[in-house]
Amino acid sequence: MTRLRAQDTNLCGVSAAIAVIDGKWKTWLLWLLESGPHRPGELRRKIPRISEKMLTQALREMETDGLVHREVHDVVPPKTVYSLTEFGRELSELLGPLSDWGHRRLDRLTEARTVS
Repeated sequence: MTRLRAQDTNLCGVSAAIAVIDGKWKTWLLWLLESGPHRPGELRRKIPRISEKMLTQALREMETDGLVHREVHDVVPPKTVYSLTEFGRELSELLGPLSDWGHRRLDRLTEARTVS
């Protein structure tokens, strides 16, 4: 359902943005790729709970949505490298303030649990 929403042109802007980053792993992948290009194995080691299938699926969806660039080097064994596109880098930068807000929310939740 989310993939259909990511292609729907009749959404509000916030819903359109959320449809592209929806899921458990995409924001984490954006964050990791901010630091530079990564091979799939590197990404998998940095996100130990992600399965090979889910990593491949998330990266393919992000490539379809124009967030990441997939480069395949013609060597043996084949070498694939993922990096953020300018569009993906822009989204990643815009998520910074949202991340800050999320951390403040978590701090408030921790504080509320400590007080009660």
